[in-house]
Amino acid sequence: MFKRKLYQQLLDWKKRSNGSSAMLVEGARRVGKSTIVEEFGQSEYRSYVLVDFTLASDEFKQTFLDMRTDLDGFFLYLSAAYGVRLYPRESLIIFDEVQLFPKAREFIKHLVADGRYDYIETGSLVSLKQNVADILIPSEEESLDMHPMDFEEFLWAMGQEPLAEFIRSSFARREALPDELHRKAMRFWREYMLVGGMPQAVDAYVKGRDLAEADRQKRLVLKLYREDIEKYGGLAAKRIQAVFDAIPGQLSKHEKRLVYTQIDEDSRARDYATALAWMKEAATVNLCTLSEDPSLGLALSEDETKVKCYMADTGLLSSMAFSGTGDAMPQVYRQVLLGDAVVNEGMLTENAVGQQLVANGYDLHFYSSPSKDKDKMEIDFLIVRPFEDAAMKPRISPIEVKSGKRYATASLDKFKARFGSRIGTCYIIHPLPYAERDGYRLLPLYMTICL
Repeated sequence: MFKRKLYQQLLDWKKRSNGSSAMLVEGARRVGKSTIVEEFGQSEYRSYVLVDFTLASDEFKQTFLDMRTDLDGFFLYLSAAYGVRLYPRESLIIFDEVQLFPKAREFIKHLVADGRYDYIETGSLVSLKQNVADILIPSEEESLDMHPMDFEEFLWAMGQEPLAEFIRSSFARREALPDELHRKAMRFWREYMLVGGMPQAVDAYVKGRDLAEADRQKRLVLKLYREDIEKYGGLAAKRIQAVFDAIPGQLSKHEKRLVYTQIDEDSRARDYATALAWMKEAATVNLCTLSEDPSLGLALSEDETKVKCYMADTGLLSSMAFSGTGDAMPQVYRQVLLGDAVVNEGMLTENAVGQQLVANGYDLHFYSSPSKDKDKMEIDFLIVRPFEDAAMKPRISPIEVKSGKRYATASLDKFKARFGSRIGTCYIIHPLPYAERDGYRLLPLYMTICL
């Protein structure tokens, strides 16, 4: 199993909670939720039971419902059905894919109150209307979001933990990596943009450095996502699919903002509100909304009709963007790795940076000046971070992402001048080594994990 950051978060929950709450691990399909919670059960408890609701029979579910008022009998039933002895305060019960049986989620309230065991749930699409319509969400339920592997986790999987540690220490010291290590880190970053962070694709790449096999695994995930849209999208399924398929084309444009009339010439933003909300709930995309008047509360001035729609995993985006298959696919990927492909690399670069920010817990916001503004500017991302020159009080940090080595900073200059005291550290994220210039911190792309 790959080392994942969520494991430490589960350890923290176990220690802090001591049985007083259950944990719900949410995330897109195939990001590794079931794998990590089962590994957690094996390593951190004397015994565990994993109830997989994708396999549970109707008879099992009915017995589950019938025995809810008899917890002693319920636990004996689980122990017998799975052949596992349960030990008070030393055993974990896992409800896997709990969205398929919402009544089990509702039952968590009573199980936690009983206090004998710990409980973890995993699920995708757990908050869709049909999955919560007839249940009471337990207040005893905490939640964690699980994302595709970030770049640091990718380095761990590739056996590069020392490189990951050196990147972090160099960021803290505000120093550039030596040229040789910078080139090495950038090579892994470019590999990451193509492979992405879906565990099955990373596993295929780790085993044989086989980009074609990694691509095959990603296309299986994309097929699954499209099937989910058809199955669970309801009346909005057609629009959800249209937005999903339009993502590479929209991100390839200069401003990368979702233009609804390019999906359907007669459409408006409100026509796609349900589709975007569904995709966000499915965790297959990362939505970046316009903040019209940036302040510490970036969401207070957001315009949800103006949005950039990134793929939650850049590796999946690369497979959507490149149509080559079979013998052609390895050649396409080699060209991208060498920077020779006729492709908008900025699309992958910006998507990958957004993916790291989301993995670090940020909601995505951007800034674009009004169309009538003579000082036109657009800032790729806005985050809030402590600012050294303000006694570590939080300030807005604008981020500009550059895929090339030659660029201008006109938008960042104008943004800094306009919003003055609201602004903290300004970042340019680019392919070059770490530097500080003109009041800006210039981070190599791989240092995004440190923000």
